[in-house]
Amino acid sequence: MSVTTDSGDSAKVPLWNNPKFRAAVSQSLLIAILLWLGYAIISNTLRNLEEQQIASGFDFLSTTAGFGIIQKLIPYNEASSYGRAFMVGILNTLFVSAIGVIIATLLGFTVGVMRLSKNWVISNIAYVYVEVLRNIPLLLQIIVWYGLILGFSPDKRDKWSFFNIFHYNISGIRSPATMAEPGFWMTGLAFILAIVGTVFLAKWSRKRQDATGQTFPVFWASLGVIIGLPTLVFLLTGSPMTLEHPEFVSEGPIFKRGFELGKGAVLIPEFLAMLVALSTYTAAFIAENVRAGILAVSHGQSEAAGALGLRRGQALRLIVIPQASRVIIPPLTSQYLNLTKNSSLAVGIAYPDLVAVGGTVLNQTGQAIEIIGMWMLIYLSISLATSAFMNWYNAKMALVER
Repeated sequence: MSVTTDSGDSAKVPLWNNPKFRAAVSQSLLIAILLWLGYAIISNTLRNLEEQQIASGFDFLSTTAGFGIIQKLIPYNEASSYGRAFMVGILNTLFVSAIGVIIATLLGFTVGVMRLSKNWVISNIAYVYVEVLRNIPLLLQIIVWYGLILGFSPDKRDKWSFFNIFHYNISGIRSPATMAEPGFWMTGLAFILAIVGTVFLAKWSRKRQDATGQTFPVFWASLGVIIGLPTLVFLLTGSPMTLEHPEFVSEGPIFKRGFELGKGAVLIPEFLAMLVALSTYTAAFIAENVRAGILAVSHGQSEAAGALGLRRGQALRLIVIPQASRVIIPPLTSQYLNLTKNSSLAVGIAYPDLVAVGGTVLNQTGQAIEIIGMWMLIYLSISLATSAFMNWYNAKMALVER
């Protein structure tokens, strides 16, 4: 079999010499081999499980868990299901990761700017911070912070109080727990509307600056709207929320002294150690990304800002950082992903994240394949969602040629 060449002449080219035909055949063979390997692996796994009389499937998620979890963001007890336990682990992972991302970003940007300071002391403090934390394994840092927190915390029969609202001892940080009442949804709706309003305010401010050159204090105005509007609605609706305060027993038998279980909200020491370690470790890498991004901006931009009478802080915020963002954001995305995945090291200090809770479920049920598959799927979903958001934000921040 042969084909006619594109030039239209009568020369015949064998079909197997046609690049398009060979590419189609090779790709089809590759897909067929991958499908066959997948089928073989799955069928062999199911057969081995059946021979060893190990049940497969996800029916175990509906059975009673029978174990407790020391920190939970949703109602959970030992009578809850394994599926509920998994949800608690997922939320704990997202909780420490989300707060860690915020702290690491703020700290990383601060240290990155400090690295470029003309003050010798400030720049070298930032340099030491970056070099030390980047080169110590994260698991070791988690263990060190956990030991420090436990070593310098009051005993469970004692406490440190701050404004008589927050209380701290070796069991964690205790604070009043909020109990929403009917009508509180209006405060939540006001908060959402305030967020939407700040978005439109930022767009209006940008257009106004492009048209007139005048800046508008978007940050402070947005902060006022986000705090003021929900607070106003909350007060007008009769403050539909009560506080459940933690109860501390200071007298009586020694073994009964301490905080009452189930009263108020608590952040356990394991969470605090994970948060500090993840934030400070990731911030060291973000600081170098920020420094590289700022150095990538032409020095003439800073000189032009100075010629216009802008102070150094204004030039950095209004001119340098917006241009440096196109260099900072791509590696920043990788650091966010690393922070989320590194949260799985929480198993080293028994923080009940997704991996730790899943490990307990695995030990009790023996459903290793299902649980490992759930781990992979959940972390993959979190990473893809983070990447999608950061790619969208990167596209919004990209320079647009006129």
